[in-house]
Amino acid sequence: MKLAFSAASPYVRKAMACAIARGIDGQIEKWGIKTSDPALQAANPLSKVPTMIGAAGEMLYDSPVICEYLDSVGSAPKLFPAPGPARWAALRQQALGDGIMDASQPRRRELALPQDDGRVEWIALQRGKVDRAIDALEAEADSLGNLTTIGEITIGCALGYLDFRFAHEPWRPGHPKLDAWYARVVTLAPLAGTLPVG
Repeated sequence: MKLAFSAASPYVRKAMACAIARGIDGQIEKWGIKTSDPALQAANPLSKVPTMIGAAGEMLYDSPVICEYLDSVGSAPKLFPAPGPARWAALRQQALGDGIMDASQPRRRELALPQDDGRVEWIALQRGKVDRAIDALEAEADSLGNLTTIGEITIGCALGYLDFRFAHEPWRPGHPKLDAWYARVVTLAPLAGTLPVG
């Protein structure tokens, strides 16, 4: 398996954290490549990371698909629960974590540009999404476990991205339960072994 890789991408981190959680990270070749590279464009018409070339040569993108593929490799306990309430909870949490990253990555780029009224309004809209998501996670923090589901891994990666790129906007104040959960799980191998760089 080969994974188009960026050490700063929270989505790549999510894929690698899943691989570590399932004990298959040693089977993945990290493919350092720029999104402008024709080889990545040939593998993924969207030319994004993460993109994975699977064991049988299949092209897979983006992180939700790659993570579900990784969950099919090996015999470790599944990160995607079987159909039923636990699965819907894990998928919803994955969507919430992905949503934090989806709102944060482009906002970081926009903050570096001239701040006209339209851009200021858009940036505020994205930050509002993150703030509401953090509030929602605080309300359910007592139910979060030790990175045993795709939802928990995605939330951990999202909070790590906020620490990495938005340390000047701390999310911990007012969210003591979520803070305590994250302090515990950030030391576990899936997150400890994938700290962002760049």
